Amino acid sequence: MQIALTKKLADVMGDDLSLLHEVVDPLFSWTANWTKVWDNRRAEDMLVLVNNGTRFVVAIYQVKRKDLKNVAEMIKTAISNTLLLMNLNPGIVEEYLQRAGEVEFIRNRNRQAAAWVTKAGHDCAFYVGRVYNGVDKVFDDTIGAAANRRFIGFSGNYSEGFYPYNAMFNELSKLTGKQTYKYRAFELLITLDLDLYKATRKIIVPANMEFAKLHVVLQSIFGWKNYHLYDFVIEDGFGMPIVRLVPFEEDLEYDENATLMNKLTLSEFMPDYKQMIYTYDMGDYWQHNIELLQVYPDYDKESPYLLEASGQTPPEDVGGVGGFMDFHQIMLNPGNPEYDEMKKWAGYWEPELSDWRKRPRLIHV
Repeated sequence: MQIALTKKLADVMGDDLSLLHEVVDPLFSWTANWTKVWDNRRAEDMLVLVNNGTRFVVAIYQVKRKDLKNVAEMIKTAISNTLLLMNLNPGIVEEYLQRAGEVEFIRNRNRQAAAWVTKAGHDCAFYVGRVYNGVDKVFDDTIGAAANRRFIGFSGNYSEGFYPYNAMFNELSKLTGKQTYKYRAFELLITLDLDLYKATRKIIVPANMEFAKLHVVLQSIFGWKNYHLYDFVIEDGFGMPIVRLVPFEEDLEYDENATLMNKLTLSEFMPDYKQMIYTYDMGDYWQHNIELLQVYPDYDKESPYLLEASGQTPPEDVGGVGGFMDFHQIMLNPGNPEYDEMKKWAGYWEPELSDWRKRPRLIHV
């Protein structure tokens, strides 16, 4: 495996880097840069790599100068962890790393690759800024996954664009002859009872999905805007709460019995427990009942995936179920004296769920 280092990273790594080197298959060649995420940091703290054949991104957050002595093993582990997090067949990951061989460091001489890794660093830094606070010492070698779902490679012609993870997975499947996806997955039914009707969504998600990521998926398929707090409550077979999961340490100040979700995944509770409640907005108090319908031991397609959707969801800050019932009645009657005001307030909201939102599709989050 060949790692081409930018000047910044090469200067830190030392002078024993190859200048003349054998050209290798771009699939086994990466360009690496060491960059800073937070302006108040004196040292660089993120290592970013871009695959030269597919522009697949791998990034390691919280890398210090002292860590670079183990950087070769760190890079191989990060590549593996990122591919596995995105549910690539473990057999493909293992074979790719075997074929790639030992890490060889060279100095980068490709300006285009340098531009790619700089852009990837900006994307990863934006993600880190949303997920972490810059104070906690959190090591994460899978943050590049989010950048791989960004559509890239087009300039005026959208048809030329691609997703880096698709490019990487396709190439690795051709290389190994193995099926692209092979992982454990859950089929979930999510129901939001609005009294007037029930809004339901049926989805397939990886069993190893973190609760924080499931929150993002639920926000997307129910049309929420992520304005408010949320939690998950795991229930036993009799509807009794087992544990309450909260996203932030500040939440523990209000409930010392709660558990910080951190990197907890669905598989740590399911299928032992088949029911949970996702509550969004502690004021309007939208309670989504989540039911495990089926377990797929070796799922062979991409996910998260929306299978079915029915029922329009309320706009944000409508005032809970009671407020939504009043709002809904007004929106069905253009002759109501409050209709124009409500229509303006609700923006593009419509009483019926659009055909696009009903359509089965990948959930890009």
